[in-house]
Formats: sequence, structure tokens, C-alpha cells
Amino acid sequence: MKSNPFAKLTFKYTVFALIATLTNIALQKIVFTVISLNYTIYLAMGVGTLAGLVVKYILDKKFIFYYKTKSIHHDLAKFILYTVMGIFTTVIFWSVELIFNYCFHFQGSQYLGAFIGLTIGYTCKYFLDRKFVFIN
Repeated sequence: MKSNPFAKLTFKYTVFALIATLTNIALQKIVFTVISLNYTIYLAMGVGTLAGLVVKYILDKKFIFYYKTKSIHHDLAKFILYTVMGIFTTVIFWSVELIFNYCFHFQGSQYLGAFIGLTIGYTCKYFLDRKFVFIN
């Protein structure tokens, strides 16, 4: 039986998105545990986003797009472009997380919003990265 390359890619991308999502949410939880101020949600979202971004970049570059950078400068340029492509998807993720945080008043509502927003964002991000970032 032949393996389906699309199914394999989809599975790997989903697993890596889940790893980055869990990294993001775990770091948000840590920030919420350590800091309790009016603006903590924004700080938590920023810290979680940065951590998830780095994890996802490394996994995508190596195992999804099989992209090899030529130097540290080339890698940094790709990471910056990857980050720029992520701005649109981050707006989606943050918007959904904030909507859940302010509209639904149950413990963990912001994390559910983050998970949903990240799922939508990562789906969009794959196509942006394929078209604009990891091209040969």
C-alpha cells in the first residue's frame, strides 16, 4: 500500500502546530501564575507567541519544508520573513483569544480561544510560508 504524501505532511504539520500551541499556552499559563496585573493577558500572549514562533519555525524549516539556510544571516532573514508572515495569523489568534477571554466567563476561556485562534492561524500560515518564505 502506497503512503499518501499529503496525509503524511498534514499529520506532521498538525503535530508540530500542536507542539507550538502547547508551548504557547504553557508559557501563557506560567505568566498568569507568576504575574497578576490588569495587563497580564497581553504579556502572557506576547511571551507565548514568541516561544511558539521559535519552536514552529525550527520544526517547519527542518521537517515540513526541508529548507537549509546558507548562513546564520540567511537563517535570520528567513526567520524575520517567517515572523512577518505570522503577523496576519497572530492577529487572528490574538483576536479569537481576546474575544473568548472577554465574552465567555469560565476558567480557561482564553486558552480555548487561543487554541481555536492558533488552529485557524496555523492553517493560513502554512500556505503563506509555502508561497513566500520557504521557496527554493
